[in-house]
Amino acid sequence: MLIDFVANYSEEARQELVQHVKSHMSEKRFKHVLGVEKAAMQLAKDNGVSVEKASIAALTHDYAKERSQADFFAVIDSEGLDPDLKEWSNAIWHGVVGAYLVERELGINDTDILHAITVHTTGAAEMTPLDKVIYVADYIEPGRDFPGVNKARALAKENLDAAVAYETKQTLAFLIEKEARIYPKTIETYNRWVAQKQ
Repeated sequence: MLIDFVANYSEEARQELVQHVKSHMSEKRFKHVLGVEKAAMQLAKDNGVSVEKASIAALTHDYAKERSQADFFAVIDSEGLDPDLKEWSNAIWHGVVGAYLVERELGINDTDILHAITVHTTGAAEMTPLDKVIYVADYIEPGRDFPGVNKARALAKENLDAAVAYETKQTLAFLIEKEARIYPKTIETYNRWVAQKQ
């Protein structure tokens, strides 16, 4: 039986969670997860957010990243989620659907943590401080290396909302450049955090 990671957070509990997470992903993905945890815990400290929740959400944000399409479709069906989700891809599923797998398989039912996992790739018009921490930490973790990441890191140190806006704008520009479909919630995030009110 899994321990209640949220209520009984300790180094021992963290190590148990780390082992569960590690067993469900490649070494490369696991290294990324640890990097996100490091960034998230610092952002949490800097912004008055629960460091424990930031650690747990960061460790589990990509828990479902390497699952099969069949796994995601099974959850979409069993949980009665919007069937339109099946028209998207792992980039969306591992957050939106992955939160259900985190709850089901790891016994984590803290709504703050699950919501942060749900929106960590798309953002949302309404984001809690923990949502912002995970969203930004995933973008700026130490292993990331792409044009603009250092600016994102600098913004994150100064102002979390500014970092959310910068990341959202950069992500949208990247998707437009690729002529990729854009998930509706990503547009909502842009309209809330980036677009200037007319």
